[in-house]
Amino acid sequence: MAENLVKDLITAGVHFGHRTSRWNPKMAPYIYAKKNQIHVMDIRETVRGLLRAKKYLKRVAEGGSLILFAGTKRQASGIIEREAARCGMPFVSERWLGGTLTNFRTIRNRLGRLEELEALRASDDINQYSKKMQSSLNREFRKMYRNLNGIRTMNRMPECVVVVDPNKEKNAIREAKALGIATIALIDTDCDPDTVDLPIPGNDDGLRSIEIIFRHLADAVIEGKTGVAPVHEETPASPVAAAAPAVEEAPAAPAEEPAAEEPAAEEPAAEEAPAEEAVAEEAAPAEKAAPVDEATAEATPAEEAPAPEAADDTPAEEG
Repeated sequence: MAENLVKDLITAGVHFGHRTSRWNPKMAPYIYAKKNQIHVMDIRETVRGLLRAKKYLKRVAEGGSLILFAGTKRQASGIIEREAARCGMPFVSERWLGGTLTNFRTIRNRLGRLEELEALRASDDINQYSKKMQSSLNREFRKMYRNLNGIRTMNRMPECVVVVDPNKEKNAIREAKALGIATIALIDTDCDPDTVDLPIPGNDDGLRSIEIIFRHLADAVIEGKTGVAPVHEETPASPVAAAAPAVEEAPAAPAEEPAAEEPAAEEPAAEEAPAEEAVAEEAAPAEKAAPVDEATAEATPAEEAPAPEAADDTPAEEG
């Protein structure tokens, strides 16, 4: 399991950091080497941090508490939405509104306004307003939906906040720290690991890197909620599995059917083969007697002699 995890992380490029000129000296314990002016992170530290985070998230999910996922950078927003929705947890993927945690009551009031606008759009009551007012209401709805839709299910404070790049989500980290909420973050070589409780050193800019880390974290949440570890959707779609149907289709190709018919056209040759086998089978018990073997051996070339002559006559007739 650990070996497969390491291979997956390396394949996803989790160990690639930023340029050496942008590094944070506090990340030194997590850096393995420097290559071509780029820091390479120690994959063992990544695995260690990921396993600690998964263990903690599983325990939090078992207790029925909420976990807030946050990632507003362009590379992470889509992944955050997908993985948070998969494990049934709230998320922030567009913009972290100030006071999302520290002013939670006001945020809940704004969610009430969002539901009101949504109901208004679903009914015909919006047609009672002027065109200008309708445009204003629709614009307000789109903005609120984009910023607040991910936390509509967050009816209470979360116990943990999981972010991508604490430098980008510094407001989320600051609010969580102020309220004593645990923090988990995917941190690159330009981040300060002391700002989060459970750092996971890794590439926080690569799509594949973010995807594999948060897929494992979401799996831990699902396992904590259901008691069953989910099976990755990518496993059936592996290259080996994808190649399997192609192997099965090869024997069923219509091109091979004529090849099977060609031996059928040479029926005399097919009949001669069993005849020779029959002679061989009859000759097998006769091997006990030496004179019989010699007779059989002499009879065999005698029978084959006409065959070459017939073969010679055939080209003569063609000529």
